[in-house]
Amino acid sequence: MNSSKFNPFSYLLSSLLIAVDFFALYISFTLLARKEATTLDISHYLWIFAFILLAFGVQKIYTLRYDFWSDALRALKGFFFSFFAVFTIISLAEVFDSYSVDFLLKFFILSIFTTLLLKRVSKKLLFKLDIFKLRVKVVADKQNYKIITEEIENNWYFGYKEDDKDYDLLIISSRGFELDELQDKVKEYSRTTKDIFIVPYLDYLDFSHATIMDFSNIRFSAIHIQNRLLSAKNIFIKSLFEKSITLLLLPSALILHLFIFMLIKRDSQGTIFFKQKRLGKNSKLFECYKYRTMHQDSQEMLEEYLLKNPDEVEYYNKFHKYKNDPRITKVGNFLRKTSLDELPQFYNILKGDMNLIGPRPYLPQELKAMGEDNKNIILRVNPGLTGLWQVSGRNELTFKKRVDLDVWYIQNWSLWIDFVIFVKTTKVVLLKVGAK
Repeated sequence: MNSSKFNPFSYLLSSLLIAVDFFALYISFTLLARKEATTLDISHYLWIFAFILLAFGVQKIYTLRYDFWSDALRALKGFFFSFFAVFTIISLAEVFDSYSVDFLLKFFILSIFTTLLLKRVSKKLLFKLDIFKLRVKVVADKQNYKIITEEIENNWYFGYKEDDKDYDLLIISSRGFELDELQDKVKEYSRTTKDIFIVPYLDYLDFSHATIMDFSNIRFSAIHIQNRLLSAKNIFIKSLFEKSITLLLLPSALILHLFIFMLIKRDSQGTIFFKQKRLGKNSKLFECYKYRTMHQDSQEMLEEYLLKNPDEVEYYNKFHKYKNDPRITKVGNFLRKTSLDELPQFYNILKGDMNLIGPRPYLPQELKAMGEDNKNIILRVNPGLTGLWQVSGRNELTFKKRVDLDVWYIQNWSLWIDFVIFVKTTKVVLLKVGAK
């Protein structure tokens, strides 16, 4: 298919999304005006609406399709830039008497939530119609083909559907192809396809944070990448963000602790806390605290269970946990499913042994299984109370996949990634599911 031909529905979708965002801004303005009991003339604020929508356009929100979190980040950037642009204009024009700074600040904050909510709801409805979906052809080896097509099928926010014959855009995964073969495929599809997305061979790096350096004389481009969580600046930013969040959560954590304390006492005999040696930064061992989730005579119970279920040994070797662990108490099972068993690690955070978000702390006996290269990356930073593994369907992931996720997180860290993990962790705790 020649995807460069005119597609009226793509332009219609862009127009509808702009209208939805305008409506979200209108709702925010109206709700706030009523709450503030003011009689503001909305016509005086339409130019501010236009600035926000223009900022969204600059972020390519209406021309490219992102997943929800990438879309949300671009929307936040749009609000941030338009906020400062509006206040700069008001300041230079000296019209502060005509605009309430307090009202505008509240308007921008409320608009963030209404815009993201309506954006998500509207796309859910619009993408139920096939006319607004983009047809995607995937060119990849067997493994990457499965990964990409499953994402197309499961992540409805993109509005994609797979179509190998009649397609609007093409996704080519570099891994699995020889260089000459890859170049031939790109040249072949470039003749008829306008939009081609190439997944780079180095798919363990997030190139959205990279800087492209041009060497014009020799027609080369170089990609500047960093191990982002080893940067002193990033470590300081992360520390400031996490200390603020931890202090805000501490009162709620203490109240929750009293409730869990009583549940464990009523459920089974034994201590409330369980502590275990874990690997910290620079391979330093520390006492990692959890709530006790097992019976006191757990070792005897396990030995008896494994004799009757030898297949569990093979499962443990692959996932580093048992499918049906007989040692776990009823309350312990609930605490593990919701990750609340790790709440005592707030104490580890306050001690400086752990971060709020980071790679989960490994057992000393897992050091060899991590691999030398991975160990040198993962153990350069503090482990975290929650992390990418926790919110990526942890019960379904192998130990190797867990290691890969931890390495990816460290090499591609950003404050936004930490925020997304924090929000998804809340979902895991509340809904008792492994978020994606």
